[in-house]
Amino acid sequence: MARSHFNRQVVYLLQIKMINLTIKILNKIKSLIAKSKIDKLGKNSKIHCLIFKRKVGAFITIGDDCLINGRLVTETNNSKIKISSNVFIGGNTILDCLNEIKICENVLISYECILTDHDSHSIISEDRRMDLEKFQAKKMNWRDVKNEPILIKKNSWIGMRSIILKGVVIGEGAIVAAGSVVTKDVPDYTLVAGNPAIIKKSLK
Repeated sequence: MARSHFNRQVVYLLQIKMINLTIKILNKIKSLIAKSKIDKLGKNSKIHCLIFKRKVGAFITIGDDCLINGRLVTETNNSKIKISSNVFIGGNTILDCLNEIKICENVLISYECILTDHDSHSIISEDRRMDLEKFQAKKMNWRDVKNEPILIKKNSWIGMRSIILKGVVIGEGAIVAAGSVVTKDVPDYTLVAGNPAIIKKSLK
């Protein structure tokens, strides 16, 4: 009986090791695929994200000493994602770029955040009626979609499950509290929270 229990434990531990090894191999493959889609990659940066370049002309750069998880999406040949050095992007975070998303150095972006520099669809219902069909056929007309670049300045921190919308500038050293929806610029060294996010306190 004791031997049977021991054998089950050995089998269980071997299964765990195999699962961990498989995960490690899959992450390595994912990292290699992602790196092949980055136009410029700095030294010592770890790339564990998925990258969807809808058009090959899009431009993605990542600086030194970064840890990038989540998903980077570029929609057109003119889309640009620029990530400076010492930036962390957490798991399940999405950067969806039509125009430009720029993240300066020493920025922390937590888990499950969304940064999108566009409205995704026209606000006119008739104009967006065929969007699904166009998207699946890779013929999406992005000219009808409002967009403005996003800028995240250095030393800022974006809390988990926050949403940063088009045209927003997050100021230097600013903090966006967890779960916030940011629709307007955030001044340097302030903490914002809420939906829509408003200034809660100065950090100076």
